[in-house]
Amino acid sequence: MNRREFLECAAILVGGITASRAGIALSEEQLTYLAAAPDYASKPVAYFTPAQRRIIAAMTEVIIPRTDTPGAIDAGVPRFIELMVADWFNDQERAVFAGGLQDMEARIPQKFGLPFDQLDAQQQLSILESLENAAAESPWYASGNLRRDFISDAPFICMLKELTIWGFFTSEAGASEVLRYKAMPMRFDGHAPLSPSESSWASYMFI
Repeated sequence: MNRREFLECAAILVGGITASRAGIALSEEQLTYLAAAPDYASKPVAYFTPAQRRIIAAMTEVIIPRTDTPGAIDAGVPRFIELMVADWFNDQERAVFAGGLQDMEARIPQKFGLPFDQLDAQQQLSILESLENAAAESPWYASGNLRRDFISDAPFICMLKELTIWGFFTSEAGASEVLRYKAMPMRFDGHAPLSPSESSWASYMFI
């Protein structure tokens, strides 16, 4: 099982939903691994400090805010990120993520007078946009760069965005309240029509 496959398993374990609802086509090795895995979703984690947890929660909520559907916090994304960084990142990835988070802790209060989680929504969005602009040359943003191996030296903002989106759409809330879930046994329909107002399907395969 390669690293991407392990991370897919981790997303399902932390998100607490089935592979089918995540819309992930799993290998036999992955299915065997998941069948034997302990109750990972309820595992205690204490990797971030309380202040870091507040920053992560606020950043993820900027990326996927609560509207008429759940936001990142509602879906448990901050805890998902903490578990992924603590248990599934390699040393290089963990160092990049820690450096970016520590920079947020130190620099933002110096510049704005308050920690990130206490700033208003427009200030928070502006900060994330500036991080994105600074990271624009990263291969993470390469066109069509999908289902790749996790880029270990990607900038902090890229790691955060990937984990936020991944955690959200493999969560119960993301898969069932934002995406649409429809059981279609052993069938994949790549031509399923969507109107401009419709969200994508959480799953079409392996029900």
